Amino acid sequence: MAPASHPLVLAARSLAEDVLAPDAARVDREGVPVSHVEAVRRSGLLGVAAPEEYGGAGAPDAVAREVAEILAGACCSTWFVQTQHHTPVKLLARAELPVRERLLRPLATGELMAGIAYAHVRAFPRVPVRARAERGGWRFDGTVPWYTGWGLNDVMLLAGVTEADEVVFAFAEAREQPGLRPSPPMRLAALTAARTVSLELDGLWLPDESVVLRTPQAEFAVVDRPRNTNASPAVFGVAEAALRVLDEAGETETAHALRDRLDEVRRGAYELAEHPVPHERIEERVALKTRAYDVMRAATTAAVVAGGGRALQLDGTAQRLAREGMFLLVQGQTAEVRRAHLAALARI
Repeated sequence: MAPASHPLVLAARSLAEDVLAPDAARVDREGVPVSHVEAVRRSGLLGVAAPEEYGGAGAPDAVAREVAEILAGACCSTWFVQTQHHTPVKLLARAELPVRERLLRPLATGELMAGIAYAHVRAFPRVPVRARAERGGWRFDGTVPWYTGWGLNDVMLLAGVTEADEVVFAFAEAREQPGLRPSPPMRLAALTAARTVSLELDGLWLPDESVVLRTPQAEFAVVDRPRNTNASPAVFGVAEAALRVLDEAGETETAHALRDRLDEVRRGAYELAEHPVPHERIEERVALKTRAYDVMRAATTAAVVAGGGRALQLDGTAQRLAREGMFLLVQGQTAEVRRAHLAALARI
């Protein structure tokens, strides 16, 4: 089945057109509402990558990418909240520990929604969160700099690094509790609506049964690297939304030229994403990622230019897409990607 005709892609389009896009300006100002999360749950999209035997769709990666593009182009804040969910689901699907049987089905069916609190592990050898074995479980201390979806997620995938440089991933309830205190919601230039906080951990204790993975940091880095060197489908989704603004403004010639560039970069990026060895051809992946940023930036800038002064009004689509594009430039950024992106910008 072609991705465009997959039931979950059709569900994503319906959700985007009927719920997300019409409300995107208000959500940008006021925050992602619980009703949006409930609509995502009902749509079945939280199970796009989950095994069928646990109630998920078991859809190909191409379908998941198409869904991500659609949601990000309609309401990037809602996309960003729900996208956190899919990594914990994939990790549970590969696990052979008790936590899989406890959480995978409710996460696959959308009964529960997960967030992630592990990006800080990429800062190694700096260790923002330390994990220590204690009393038949694990104690976590430190600061999670970024946690998205606070007040919307049910559980979180938390990670800390041990003194032996082992990364411990465990599930915790996404609520204030002894040893876990959230900051006030962050005010950001873009995606404030996604309810991002930092988390102070002071002796948060989780039982062994909550652990989903323990792995040496060096091995985690090898597996994690391709995730951040591949171009994000959200970049293409926001760019497409900006090109629709151009079309509606009658700037079809500019939209056509940029769409050709976008399609070319997308094809190359997705071909590499399907490569059977994910940690190979890293330089090509990063080059295509930076080219995707370039096209997105050109598309969102063109949408602002076409709208003139009206584009700067806070309920205007063009300025929101431009700010969302700015957010995507640094979302999940690593030092490697930052260096490559800055080098590419220096050559312009």
